[in-house]
Amino acid sequence: MTTETLDRSSPRTAFSRVRALGTAEWLQFRRNKTILFMATIFPVGIPLVLFSIGSRGAVEAANTIDIFVLYTLLFVQFYTVLSMVTTRRDERVLKRLRTGEARDWEILGAICIPGALLSIVFTIVIVPLLMIMGAPAPVNLIPLALAVVLGLILASALAFATSGFTRNAEAAQLTSMPVITVAILGLGALRPMFGDSILASMVNYTPFAAISDLVQLGWAGATFSDSLAGAEAWSFAGVLEHSVQPLLIILGWTVLTVAVTRQYMRWDTHR
Repeated sequence: MTTETLDRSSPRTAFSRVRALGTAEWLQFRRNKTILFMATIFPVGIPLVLFSIGSRGAVEAANTIDIFVLYTLLFVQFYTVLSMVTTRRDERVLKRLRTGEARDWEILGAICIPGALLSIVFTIVIVPLLMIMGAPAPVNLIPLALAVVLGLILASALAFATSGFTRNAEAAQLTSMPVITVAILGLGALRPMFGDSILASMVNYTPFAAISDLVQLGWAGATFSDSLAGAEAWSFAGVLEHSVQPLLIILGWTVLTVAVTRQYMRWDTHR
């Protein structure tokens, strides 16, 4: 038996399986014109338009990147993964894939690849674009990078968990609303309107509010609420110190969401 025959007959690695599945998911992603339009035109376009009509200071830049990250996580990752995994389930693709070599995490990870790649590319693009348009440089990019990476993991887990309660792809428009609503309430620019109420305290501990805090700290050196109160921006080291709490909140919600996903996600159609 030749070496070439041995290579062909040996089982593929996890990386090669994920790459093959991810390539197939990317092709399917490109064919869905609605999702492709929502995931490519709006994420960068809307934040840049909003930034161009403001005063272009550090706070405005932080709010712009905050909106960008929120939109990207919700519509480039969360909603697209929810739609794709629900469609694959109803077409019984997920069930068939589980009978092959691929492990569960490889199948689900491949579904996350298209949105995650677009999100990372958009983030790399928008940061220098904002600076070219006059925004001051970020105080510390580490919290911003962590917000995007952990946000992608959390958004994907939320999509898988939500799919367990979604009967079909059309129903995703309804079942996604609770996540989208809570995420929007967590925007740094919106939270001050809740004042010191109990609702404000509850919103502050939601995962997307923590992501917003990381983004604001990373770019402006302070959260939007602190900036409104007249607080001075933290230094590079100070930003890292104040990023610990929102980071722990995100990690806690991610672990909880993964546990819910393992319990309630369905691999076969409701029918």
